[in-house]
Amino acid sequence: MPSKELVAQEISAELRTAPRGGIRVSVAAIAIILACIDSAAAQDWPTRPIRLVVGASAGGGTDISARLIAQPLAEILGQAVVVENRAGAAGTTAAEAVAKSPKDGYTAYMMSNAHAISAVMYKSLRYDPVNDFQMVSMVATAGLVLVAAPAFPASDLAGVLAAVRASPGKFNFGSAGVGTTQHFAGELMKQTAGLNITHVPYRSTPAAVTGLRAGEVEFVFELVQTVQGQIQMGELKAIAVTSPKRNPMLADVPTFTEAGMPGYDVTSWYGLAFAAGTAPPIVLKTNKAMQELLGRESVAKQILNLGALVRSSTPDELKTHIAGEIAKWKVVREKAGIEQL
Repeated sequence: MPSKELVAQEISAELRTAPRGGIRVSVAAIAIILACIDSAAAQDWPTRPIRLVVGASAGGGTDISARLIAQPLAEILGQAVVVENRAGAAGTTAAEAVAKSPKDGYTAYMMSNAHAISAVMYKSLRYDPVNDFQMVSMVATAGLVLVAAPAFPASDLAGVLAAVRASPGKFNFGSAGVGTTQHFAGELMKQTAGLNITHVPYRSTPAAVTGLRAGEVEFVFELVQTVQGQIQMGELKAIAVTSPKRNPMLADVPTFTEAGMPGYDVTSWYGLAFAAGTAPPIVLKTNKAMQELLGRESVAKQILNLGALVRSSTPDELKTHIAGEIAKWKVVREKAGIEQL
């Protein structure tokens, strides 16, 4: 079957060369023809392997999440799903590559909350973070946990807030770097509770945690799975989790809302997308496959081991979520005076 692009080119050529009054193919008819080609192509899709692009290095949460869904997605669709790591520029290199890729469903993008924060941190991007992507489905969500060194006198959020307010400017919180989710979580806490506390950026998560244990900073926001072991061994003190609900991996640790800061919510998330313009039947087929695999108990357990919870969605729900995240973090960045890149 000829491609939609080829048929469109042939129709365009006929329209240019046809004599006046001799054009018998209406615009509506052309649209129907192209839609039929889309539908037929989607019925055959996929006929070759699908690339799942990740804008981060191997071993991180986004990469692991992509690999967790790649195999079951391949089983359902009948073609290999190959994870491709394209780290660089906080994920924007990978995002741009997918946004400008062919709209044939053979290049997918594993998004995360870094996608929304990059849209806020960069002065200009060579793609629209919302409209240049065809969202497919949410994959999972994961909250952070606020941790302190064991020697810190307070063991709950109320005590932490009281200590910080009693000594304005004395305490510091560390993060994996300026413009990371961990950094924004701390800034949101400052803004929500009206705190005077200083951000200390490190070059990586391990460096920030090491700085916390060395007494260079008093607090760090971090993904639950990253610090769970140190919490269990008593090397770090868990204060509260940032998600709306408690994390099963730290079931005894309250949420910020439960601990007295209602409305505070920082939730990491993962989602799947194609380039905008991908045929609706392909999107629907992929969304159905995602619903099926995310409904598997084995997949849910693997995602839970990552410190996350399964979260499927419709394409529109994911699009709305991303737009909301961008708007939210834009306000936080502006209030905090964080300079854009």
